[in-house]
Order: sequence, then structure tokens, then C-alpha cells
Amino acid sequence: MNKLTSQTWLPEALNAGQSGQGLLPLGNYLKAVMLALGLLVMGVTSGFAAAEEPININIASAEVLADALHGVGITKAKRIIEYREAHGPFEHIEELAAVRGIGLDTVEKNRDVISLQ
Repeated sequence: MNKLTSQTWLPEALNAGQSGQGLLPLGNYLKAVMLALGLLVMGVTSGFAAAEEPININIASAEVLADALHGVGITKAKRIIEYREAHGPFEHIEELAAVRGIGLDTVEKNRDVISLQ
């Protein structure tokens, strides 16, 4: 019975033929996979980290709004700015629903990341 160790070559681990033909030892392969998974998790969670801090919709740029608000792309973010410029600063979060393309559902999804000051 073959025992897998960190020095086992990947083909041996997979029972796929001869060892040592330019492939990484199993330990190195596993380290590379774990590193890739760690980077993926960090990338996924970095998007959530940005949403933890409230975004002031009265001063934020279109790019910041599009990045921070769920369901709001650059086009809707520009509409938020146009509305803000035409009507003045938002006084209530619910006013955001008056922007074309933004409904109460979008406002509710983003309530925790919206700030007015």
C-alpha cells in the first residue's frame, strides 16, 4: 500500500503513471491550491468589506455609488447624481426610490450601507 506524503509526486497520488515528469510534488500542489483558495476568499470578502462602511449618497461619486450599492451600476449611479444635483441633497433614504431605475427594493437592500451625512 502506498502512503501519500508531502514528497509524493502528483501522478503517484492520482495513480496516473510514473513520478517525476515535471509535475509538482503533492505537497507543493496542495500548497498552491490552498494559496489560490485563500486569494479567492480574500477577493470575495473584500467586496463585502467595502459595504460595511456607509456611503454618503449626498457626496459620493458615480463610481463609488456603483461599487458600493447592490443592484446599482454606473448608469443608475449617474442618475442618482443627476437627481441630487436637480433636487438638492437627499434628506431621507427613501427619497432614493424617486430616482429612475431605483425602487424601494433596491433602497431596502442597501439601507445598511447608505448614509446621508
